[in-house]
Amino acid sequence: MEKNKRMLEVCVDSACNAVVAQSAGAQRIEFCANLSEGGTTPSPAQIEIARKLLNIKLYVIIRPRGGDFLYNDTEFEIMKSDVRFCGEVGCDGVVIGMLLPDGRIDKERNGELIQIAHQYGMGVTFHRAFDRCTDLFEAMETIIESGCERILTSGGYDTSWEGAEVIRSLIEKAGERIVIMPGSGITPENVGEVIQKTGAKEIHGTFRSRFPSSMKYRNEKLNRQDEEYEILLTDADKIKRILNILSLRA
Repeated sequence: MEKNKRMLEVCVDSACNAVVAQSAGAQRIEFCANLSEGGTTPSPAQIEIARKLLNIKLYVIIRPRGGDFLYNDTEFEIMKSDVRFCGEVGCDGVVIGMLLPDGRIDKERNGELIQIAHQYGMGVTFHRAFDRCTDLFEAMETIIESGCERILTSGGYDTSWEGAEVIRSLIEKAGERIVIMPGSGITPENVGEVIQKTGAKEIHGTFRSRFPSSMKYRNEKLNRQDEEYEILLTDADKIKRILNILSLRA
């Protein structure tokens, strides 16, 4: 990436939404299922089809379930297999994050996943499990030593805007050793301020909106109409607005 150029990563939950993000100008995709649970690994079919349809970078989250980031042996075997699958179908990278019970990075198990990813030539992002660590700066050093290229973080707060000062400090401490990428709560309305406060070169978000369903028939006896007749989808207009702001501040 050019020194002063900013990159937008869009988090999507389907191959269809990945195509929308690409067409709107996103430079990289983080691919998840179950965004309401913080993101889990998509199905093999979703991953394969997304890879065939995209010509931008595709990073897949490796997370077998929602909840905490402390995994048992069976879950870890699933994660290793998922990393291999992503490598075999030509993904550009994976997104990982495992912690120990005391809130430190699980260096050994993360290291195994990173080693597998590197065998396939894939990059590795450490996701927002980072924000659950007891000491973010110590965690960052461990992640750098492990061989990740990027950390997705909100600075230990709910949103990147709230954690902006911490993110700036992480970026300054990291230097050129790793990319610190703000994510969570970034919108077209606040992205400019987040960039100004953090100095970040890469930005991450879902940028979704609710769109009406094309269904004509509706069963009025069902109470939860909104859940079936509105769909939360990647919003190309939001992505374009974000990209316009990023280009103005390059």
